[in-house]
Amino acid sequence: MPELPEVETVRRGLEPVMVGARLDAVEQRRPDLRFPFPERFTERLTGLRVEALRRRAKYLIAELDGADVLVMHLGMSGSFRIEQARGTIPVAGAKNSQHDHVAFDLSTGVRIVYNDPRRFGFMQLIPRPEFSAHPLFNNIGIEPLGDEFDGQALAKLFAGKTSSLKAALLDQSLIAGLGNIYVCEALHRAGLSPRRAAASLVRSDGSPTKRATLLARLVREVLEEAVAAGGSSLRDHRKTDGALGYFQHSFRVYGREHEPCARCGGEVGRITQSGRATFYCGGCQR
Repeated sequence: MPELPEVETVRRGLEPVMVGARLDAVEQRRPDLRFPFPERFTERLTGLRVEALRRRAKYLIAELDGADVLVMHLGMSGSFRIEQARGTIPVAGAKNSQHDHVAFDLSTGVRIVYNDPRRFGFMQLIPRPEFSAHPLFNNIGIEPLGDEFDGQALAKLFAGKTSSLKAALLDQSLIAGLGNIYVCEALHRAGLSPRRAAASLVRSDGSPTKRATLLARLVREVLEEAVAAGGSSLRDHRKTDGALGYFQHSFRVYGREHEPCARCGGEVGRITQSGRATFYCGGCQR
């Protein structure tokens, strides 16, 4: 499933062509994806202008000049591609068009196509006054790329937490959008064991330890590097121009079981935590 960097990469690809454009036509090719489309989906969107395109956790959010906010989730295999005009040949590297489920024709002549082979993504229309209280968003934590994310924030979030550091970092009610890949990578850079108790990064007075401050910085660093690389293309992720992301070539531990650790030369191991694979080096992550 795409993680924060992949979703942010898609947002940055769509933003220049969508923001300021009007949705002249919306084509819905099936009644549902993971969930049924909202009632009168195409009717409620047609004619509206996209005023902003932002990301919250792993969701894309289109602010419109109407009553609703358009929320889009990529699911397991969803992707968007940009075509220059309706009916043009798909860009190089685009997925099989039989899985094109939604198309937005913009007033600029650009067409945005949503493709999703597994149909695990979804689109929702949320009335603007109800957005903050909506179940999708009312319990999401702080953004790891936001200004408020630092060692002090981690200390506040992790105080009293007996769960593992890996589990705490993946808890979406604490930190929004972090996924398995980038948590593994950040913990390795910080030299922290995924099994360590989250509360071990908090001093008795509630202040962050040096390791908490370091981890916050490295989480941001890993995410920013991944966004700059267009995300990680392990299976389905593509950028809006059809190109693959390439951060997977920079993985230090993820997917590298039995390979030598780049820091200490020890062997990268793999364990299972809460049903998820964790890759780490037992020699230098303590």
